[in-house]
Amino acid sequence: MPRSVNSVASRARRKKILKLTRGNFLARANVWTVAKNTFEKGLTYAYRDRKNKKRAFRALWIQRINAAARQHGMNYSEFIGKLAKSNVGLNRKVLADLAMNNPQAFEAIINSVK
Repeated sequence: MPRSVNSVASRARRKKILKLTRGNFLARANVWTVAKNTFEKGLTYAYRDRKNKKRAFRALWIQRINAAARQHGMNYSEFIGKLAKSNVGLNRKVLADLAMNNPQAFEAIINSVK
């Protein structure tokens, strides 16, 4: 009995990876073994950077809150400490958004914790 290989499925599997690596440079886009490695490495980077994205945004929010708090004579650590003592339940994302887009509301929060 002849050996049966499912070439239809194999080709489909390869085409799927090659489609996902389209846009890469030279062999990374069209040579199967290189494209497969590129794709797998890309998944690793994607997993890592989903974590780094959270870290980067938190750092950005802290910088924005610090800048806005300093305009009102208070630094970031003082502001967050007083915020925690006064049990204001706003997170850094909301505080940064208020500092950027609604300075009057942020000033009211500053005055409430002073």
